[in-house]
Amino acid sequence: MITLELLVLLFAAFIVGLSKGGIAAAATLAVPLVAFFMDPLSAAALLLPIFIVSDAVGVWLYRREWDGWNLKVLIPAGLIGVLVGTLVEPFVPVATFTLATGLIGLGYCMRAWLARSATAHTPRPPSLPRGVFWGILTGLTSFVSHSGAPPYQAFVLPQKLPKMVFAGTTTITFAAINLSKLPAYLSLGLMDADDTGLVAMLCIVAIAGTYAGRRLSQWLSERSYVLVIQVLLFVLSVQLSWTGARALLSGMA
Repeated sequence: MITLELLVLLFAAFIVGLSKGGIAAAATLAVPLVAFFMDPLSAAALLLPIFIVSDAVGVWLYRREWDGWNLKVLIPAGLIGVLVGTLVEPFVPVATFTLATGLIGLGYCMRAWLARSATAHTPRPPSLPRGVFWGILTGLTSFVSHSGAPPYQAFVLPQKLPKMVFAGTTTITFAAINLSKLPAYLSLGLMDADDTGLVAMLCIVAIAGTYAGRRLSQWLSERSYVLVIQVLLFVLSVQLSWTGARALLSGMA
């Protein structure tokens, strides 16, 4: 029987795949959608196998399109962020990470859209200290709710990488981060073997979404691609900020 919950899960799986095909930031909408039916960490754990499977497809699709400097810095830093998340998760409210992630994304979008100078359109060279900082933050927020896109994009988007290189770098970075989350989620008792059949079905939908995302990324112009990513990031960041702030305020009441 098709229920509203199943339809939401199928849609969430498709947008996870869409993001792994190149439409970055879309995947972060998946956990908030599924969180309507369960707590955010359980939602993140249910979706993790779908992320990993679609990551594998995405890595193969973008196996020749990536930026080596960013991968060498962001992947190790992201793994550190996952470790930090594993250690602090029992002590820090999820809402704190949710609010911080949303504010980071909003800050980047406002800076990108309101900048008027000519230098706003020139690439910003990456630096190691900033890369390590944003990479750790990416891994940390990704661990909590698969919402690593805002800090990641705040660092990588200003570099003005070619769209397919940006998409490939994003896919490979998050593939490594997501794979590293599996032992942590297992150690915290978040994975449920009873969900195996459902997860298998969602993985098939996610794979279809990955191929659709790749085609859409190729079809969009460079400028349109960046705008789509920024708009998705803005919408996502508003939602994360609202959810985090509301949860923190209700906890104080």
